[in-house]
Amino acid sequence: MPIRDDLRPYEPYGAPQLDVPVQLNVNENPYGPSKATADDIAESLRIAATDLNRYPDREAWALRTALASYLGHGLGPDAVWLANGSNEVMQQILQAFGGPGRTAASFTPTYSMYPEYARNTHTRWITGRRADDFTFDVDAALALIAAEQPDVVLLASPNNPTGESLSLESVRAVCDAAPGIVVLDEAYAEFRRPGTPTALSVLEDYPRLIVTRTMSKAFAFAGGRLGYLAADPAIVDALRIVRLPYHVSTVTQTVALAALRHADEMLARVAELRATRDETAQWLREQGFQVVDSDANFVLFGTFADRHAVWQAVLDHGVLIRETGPDGWLRVSVGTPEEMGAFRDALTAVVATARQAQDGGSATERTPNEEEQA
Repeated sequence: MPIRDDLRPYEPYGAPQLDVPVQLNVNENPYGPSKATADDIAESLRIAATDLNRYPDREAWALRTALASYLGHGLGPDAVWLANGSNEVMQQILQAFGGPGRTAASFTPTYSMYPEYARNTHTRWITGRRADDFTFDVDAALALIAAEQPDVVLLASPNNPTGESLSLESVRAVCDAAPGIVVLDEAYAEFRRPGTPTALSVLEDYPRLIVTRTMSKAFAFAGGRLGYLAADPAIVDALRIVRLPYHVSTVTQTVALAALRHADEMLARVAELRATRDETAQWLREQGFQVVDSDANFVLFGTFADRHAVWQAVLDHGVLIRETGPDGWLRVSVGTPEEMGAFRDALTAVVATARQAQDGGSATERTPNEEEQA
């Protein structure tokens, strides 16, 4: 096929979608909407269905107004933009502010889609490194920004796949140094520990700062596909230039508005998921694993000499986790208590089998403590 030469080496992005009893690999909220919320969504869609012969509101003004109210911080609807998931939001940012002859930068390990947004928009992509413990190295970041002068800097807070949040001091330092746009990807913001700040609080100080969010995670709205951002209205106007016509359907706008009417209920499980996350991290440490402190709804743990073998062995027990991030590490999303119990049972069995095999002299995988000693 006459595909672009630069795309030939690549495979489509995507986490495995497998029919297994426990799916803990893509950071979904395991709790769906209540009957009251589902009934509101269904009734709203019934009404909207009578007008589906017409194009949607291409400015999505009602939904942008509702999202501005949800975010607070004095934002108005002209400072909010939305798209088909935060993926499309990010792509629009690079369409408007990246492109041929321009550079985007981030600091690995981080979200694996960032370089794909750059590739798809013909934006030069460069990466710096986080510290060995995966924390954000401000001095190294500032050095890279000074040397490369990137047009767009992408930072995730909490970071995916490691889970750490950035301090406001780090955000300010990057914004002060960056010559172009700074994007703070806060897809997991609602899961942060109490008192952890959001970059929304410094938005009005930096007219080139963009804070992105999603309804996929805390709002349990992954199937609804709604991502959004907050930024100076001039940035929103720039994104309106590159958006596709009518890019957010009437159905998506209707369902998102209904979900926002039930925001308190939709977010009620967040504290429970935070507690489960911390309990999971503690349990993993007690088993001898290394664990990264997380402000998101997932936990990164390791290390393994052959992480794929462990991933497959856990999958063989009916539990799907994620093989992503730095070599030797695995990531598990936070699920229901029953799902997390299945995960613990599966991992315990895998480790026990590996230990027995090692005792027999035929191990293909080290247990956590043995790996650290190696």
